[in-house]
Amino acid sequence: MQSKLPSHTEYVIIGGGIIGLSIAYHLTRLGHRDVLLLERDQLTCGTTWHAAGLVTQLRANENMAKLAQYSAELFRDLEQLTGQPTGFRQSGSITVAATEARMEELKRGSSMGRSFGLDVQIIDAAEAKRRVPLLDVNDVLGAAWIASDGMTNPVDTARAFAAGARRGGTKIVERTPVIRIVVEKGRFAGVETAEGLVSAEKAVICTGMWSRNVAADLNWTVPLHAAEHFYVVTESIPGLPADLPTIRDMDAKFYAKADAGKLLVGFFEPDGKPWGMDGIPRDFSFDSLPEDFDHIEPYLAAAIERMPALADVGLQLNFNGPESFTPDNRFLLGPAPDIAGLYVATGFNSCGIESSGGAGKVMAEWMSTGVPANDYWEMDVRRAMPFQRNRKYLHDRTVEAVGNLWSLHWPHKSPKTARNVRASPLHDRLAQVGANFGEVAGWERVQWFDAPGIRTESHATFTRDDWFKLSGEEHEATRSGVGLFDQTSFAHLLVQGRDALPLLQRLSTNEVDVPVGRIVYTPWLNERGGMESDVTIARTGDEEFLVVTAAVQRNRDLAWLKMHAKGAGHVFATDVSSGYTTLSVMGPRSRELLARVSPADFSDAVFPFATAREVEVGYGLALAFRMTFVGELGWELHIPTEQTLGIYDALVTAGRDLELRRAGYVALNTLRLEAGYRDWGSDVGDEDTPLESGLGFTVAWNKRDDFIGRAALEGQRGKTPRRRLVQLAAPGATPLMFGTEPVWRNASLVGYLRSAGFGHTLGCSIGMGYLHSETGVNAEWLSEGEFEVEVAGERHPAVASLRPFYDPNRTRVKGEWHKAEDLISPELRAACQKA
Repeated sequence: MQSKLPSHTEYVIIGGGIIGLSIAYHLTRLGHRDVLLLERDQLTCGTTWHAAGLVTQLRANENMAKLAQYSAELFRDLEQLTGQPTGFRQSGSITVAATEARMEELKRGSSMGRSFGLDVQIIDAAEAKRRVPLLDVNDVLGAAWIASDGMTNPVDTARAFAAGARRGGTKIVERTPVIRIVVEKGRFAGVETAEGLVSAEKAVICTGMWSRNVAADLNWTVPLHAAEHFYVVTESIPGLPADLPTIRDMDAKFYAKADAGKLLVGFFEPDGKPWGMDGIPRDFSFDSLPEDFDHIEPYLAAAIERMPALADVGLQLNFNGPESFTPDNRFLLGPAPDIAGLYVATGFNSCGIESSGGAGKVMAEWMSTGVPANDYWEMDVRRAMPFQRNRKYLHDRTVEAVGNLWSLHWPHKSPKTARNVRASPLHDRLAQVGANFGEVAGWERVQWFDAPGIRTESHATFTRDDWFKLSGEEHEATRSGVGLFDQTSFAHLLVQGRDALPLLQRLSTNEVDVPVGRIVYTPWLNERGGMESDVTIARTGDEEFLVVTAAVQRNRDLAWLKMHAKGAGHVFATDVSSGYTTLSVMGPRSRELLARVSPADFSDAVFPFATAREVEVGYGLALAFRMTFVGELGWELHIPTEQTLGIYDALVTAGRDLELRRAGYVALNTLRLEAGYRDWGSDVGDEDTPLESGLGFTVAWNKRDDFIGRAALEGQRGKTPRRRLVQLAAPGATPLMFGTEPVWRNASLVGYLRSAGFGHTLGCSIGMGYLHSETGVNAEWLSEGEFEVEVAGERHPAVASLRPFYDPNRTRVKGEWHKAEDLISPELRAACQKA
């Protein structure tokens, strides 16, 4: 009997839920006809079939919002495009706020939506009641209304994608599980099924809650875990409008939507129930999980309190079905770091239906061209750390992850579960003196230090509470004296071999052929000129370099190195991060402190900026970098892990009469914002070029070796960019800024802040954002405009500059002494006096 499978295909999609079907559809829209989709049982049989089908567009960043907006627009037209009805209707959504904090979050979300081209209106309680008469609004302070939100039928929408994919040439085969993904010499080669091997060029894993195990078989971390997700469906409610908006009360942990004359009420409870700890059966298909009314009863009671009519209606269905959640509640999209041609699209945290159109488009483009069309780092699977496939870690984090979707998104907030996975050798020492830890990439990192007798929340707030005062004191101590930062989360990548220099020259825009002992800050670009990363490279030998990068970029940068090292000759890249602790000694008295604990000469003549050398500290040795991320004189000490405690103790003891201040990452952030230092992932990313980002000084145009992305930069060279990263300060703004705030010029929206904080030296809120102008963004354009920054729906006058507001000539970095207040830019000083 002839096999129903081809022997070879260009693309294989593993999984026939709505995500896999959307990718198939979008691949055919790009003109690809050789596409095979394999489903283990029947289409939509995993989680798609029981999804609620909400379509919501407000997201935490621009590209995620664009994905959701694209989905809503596509759903509107999908029936016409494919001939298959979807059940989509745009009936709007309303999110109520019954607390001041939630109201503040909604207002900030409204402004953020405006940044991303989404109309989010803030309405009062009376208007919320008019739009949704079911609501009891006695305690409601206001609500957010999004007219373009809606809902769709998940199965019908998936069928529409399937119809469109088939019409475009995709072969969809059900009841054909993939037994094994075949990898040969670091590259995807095909899939094995019961009917034999299908060789292929590229594949994408769209297996939902099975994805963690599918990837783990390949030694690839795709961290997610299934959790029980509950909703109820009422009996018919007389007079219930068919176009009832979707209702959300995030503090009460429920959502509700009209469902054929009934009301579907679902929950995102703070005490989630992980499921499938021992593995999910392969034959789990169109199945549900046991009811647990006791678990949902408190949240159902809260829904009845908000919608009293529910008290008089019976329940027709009490449903419980699994959905998968990720440790940080963000999607998992993109390529395997170590397997060329293999991709994943999974981990949608109950947002898979509303994201399916955009995710399908993103993945089809990514697989087709090999690069993402935009910066999707927030969703990039390469952010996942290897330990995150640990099953106990995923189980314990998922308890919290379900509710985290709707918990207040406080600034600098970290999860509370599954913590202390990665810790500095100094963790306990720092905890003893009041360290308030957050989590990044599994690392416990100090956010700020509590004062004796004061224990703050584990996150910041929208107001100037204790966290603000404490981090502000750390900021000011670093400017005036000396601060000590534990930056052990840095990743350290050792590049060695005869061909190490040619490889790094090829990757780097800056000149890396420097004398041993010199340090180079450089972007690494893609072919479009976008910044794949920015790194610090120390030349530690003729054929040896130490690359230092941020914790979250460890996987991405190591994969980038290894990918380009293939075929590059005698060169090896090794992750040596666990061998180092990093202590940063920063501030005008940093040289004085180091001189007390080391016989080394730290003078400008012997130890100039951008120099690396081994020094004695206390009883140990450290590789000292004269670098800074705070705009002050300072050194990073990269210390062998086992020598950390002794060197730390020596610094603390020697610094007592210098008023040495331990400091955390919130102060680090506000210091670097004042000084205008860019943060990869916030201010710069893989669609931002150095010339747009104000990093043109890192491009060595005259270096002998060519570098990746040069051709794209040549197209921008000498031209005024239409899009440019600009410093902004709001001298009169009382509300704090945290990023995503819209920026207005002469009453026109021209961009938004990518990062923001409070400049304690400057005395006002500051941030950075890309501003847009068809005529070009330059100093003249800035000087001719009246700028405003919108915070929580209100606009505040702002000052815009291409140069940092603090010490633009870097005099303090050079070791020159000037009072900090004398280094504030004249334009900001004038604006502050006016304010």
